[in-house]
Amino acid sequence: MAEDASWEALLPPIFAAASIEATGLSVAPLTGGVSSDIVRITLADGRQFCAKRALPKLKVATDWQAPLERNHYEVAWLRRANAIVPGAAPEVIGEDRHHGIALLEYLPPEDYTLWKADLLAGRADPDVPIAVADALGRIHAATLNDPSTAAEFPTDDLIDALRLDPYLRYTASRYPDLSQRILSVLRTTASTKVALVHGDVSPKNILVSRRDGHPVLLDAECAWYGDPAFDAAFCLNHLVLKSVHLPALRDRLLDQAKALAAAWLAHFPAADRPELAARTAALLPCLMLARVDGKSPVEYLTEPSREIVRHRAIPLIREPVSDLVHLVAILRSSGPN
Repeated sequence: MAEDASWEALLPPIFAAASIEATGLSVAPLTGGVSSDIVRITLADGRQFCAKRALPKLKVATDWQAPLERNHYEVAWLRRANAIVPGAAPEVIGEDRHHGIALLEYLPPEDYTLWKADLLAGRADPDVPIAVADALGRIHAATLNDPSTAAEFPTDDLIDALRLDPYLRYTASRYPDLSQRILSVLRTTASTKVALVHGDVSPKNILVSRRDGHPVLLDAECAWYGDPAFDAAFCLNHLVLKSVHLPALRDRLLDQAKALAAAWLAHFPAADRPELAARTAALLPCLMLARVDGKSPVEYLTEPSREIVRHRAIPLIREPVSDLVHLVAILRSSGPN
C-alpha cells in the first residue's frame, strides 16, 4: 500500500466489490502480530469488519523481510479452510490484491476468547487442543496429495522467508555444533509437499468460540503446500513452551500436547502416521530452540526459562526420537521447571 494512501481511501472499493455500502466508515487499529497492520472497521449502521495488510519488514529486533504477496495466499487459505471445515477461519469479505489488503469478518471478543490469553491466565481447557487438532487434521486430510491445491499454493519462497529461514536456518547459524542436525530437518521439511499447511498454528492465532468451543484459525500468511508436520510441531511447541512458563500447569499442558498429537495423527492413513510422527518429533525440539534463540523469540519466557528450554531441546536435536509419545515422556521426565 502506498505510504500516503489511507485505509479510508482504500477500503471503499473493496466494500463496493462485495456489494456493501461503506457509509460512515471509521477505522481503529487492532493489536496483532509482527507481520501486518490490522484494523477494525465500523460502518454507520454498526456493522464491523476486520482488515489487514502485510508489512514488507516484520516488527522484530532483527532484520526480517518477507514478500507482500503472502496476503493473497492467506486469503486463499482462509477460503479453502472454511470450505473444508465451516467456521474454521474468518469469512473473507473481499480482497485488494494490488494493495495487499484482506477484508475479513470481525470476530468480537464478547463472542470469542483468544487461546493464548486463556493459557497464560492459567485456563487450560483440555477440549481446545483436541478441537484444534480435529480442524487442522481435517484440512490436512482433505488436501492430502491433491495436485490442484499444490498448484494453488506455489509458496516455497514464502515459507522459507517466514518460517524456515528465521526459525531453522538462523538458529542453526547460532549453534554450529547443531547446525548439521537442524539443517537436515529444514531440508526434509522443505522437500515434503503433501498437504495444505497453515504455517503459524499458534495459540495467539486461534480464537475459541464462547458458544460452542469451536476454534477459528487466523493469520495464514505462511500458507504453503508442504509438510503438515510443520503445523503440528508448531502448535505442540507452544504447549511445551507454556508448560515451562507455567509450572503449575506443566503436566496438564504436556498431557494436552500428547492428546493433540494423537487426535491430529488419527486423520491420516495409518500407513502414513509413523513417518509423519517422526518428522514432527524431529521438528519440535528445533522449534523449541528457535523460539528462544531464533529471529522471533517468545516474549513471555524469562532467561532462566529460556535456559530450561535449551536444556530440554538440545539433547533431542542431537538424538532425535521418532515417536511423539516418547518425546513428551522425555520432556515430562526432564525435571521440574
